[in-house]
Amino acid sequence: MSLTRKKKEEIVGDLHEKLSKASAAVLTDFKGLTVAEITELRDALAEQNIEYKVVKNTLMKIACKETDAEVLEPFLQGTCAIAIGYDDPTVPAKILKKFSKENEKLKIKAGVLGSKLLNADEVLAIADLPSREELLARLVGVLIAVPTGLVTVLSGVPRSFVGVLAALKQKKEEQGE
Repeated sequence: MSLTRKKKEEIVGDLHEKLSKASAAVLTDFKGLTVAEITELRDALAEQNIEYKVVKNTLMKIACKETDAEVLEPFLQGTCAIAIGYDDPTVPAKILKKFSKENEKLKIKAGVLGSKLLNADEVLAIADLPSREELLARLVGVLIAVPTGLVTVLSGVPRSFVGVLAALKQKKEEQGE
């Protein structure tokens, strides 16, 4: 069944809006996946607030215009679906990498992070990066460690001085007796 012009315009408008808000998008080739496998992938992505859309390439090209995803246009050939993430840009890549390991039919074509085009290898490399929350936790740990270390070092000087005074007092008491 062919889509009406109005329905196509709605799809393009909706997709354009989503791509404009996206922090990252990953283009995949899903050829050979069953409906159940695609549903499983969609569910895994949806748990992390990531949308997985299968759209005609011609409509996708139009929707990508004037968005950061415009750089994906050369990859819009064959069977394509796009994972659109709005929060942590590493999460779509992580989920797609994990799924593609379990199901070799899913191929990562390219991705976009901000306005930068990423090839498949770069998308897979991003999947290996720690999440935003993990990086923030590490940063907090470093920020806490620096003052703690400084306090420890600075408190060592008075502690040593008090120890020297106590030793001198003890020595004087021994000599005075």
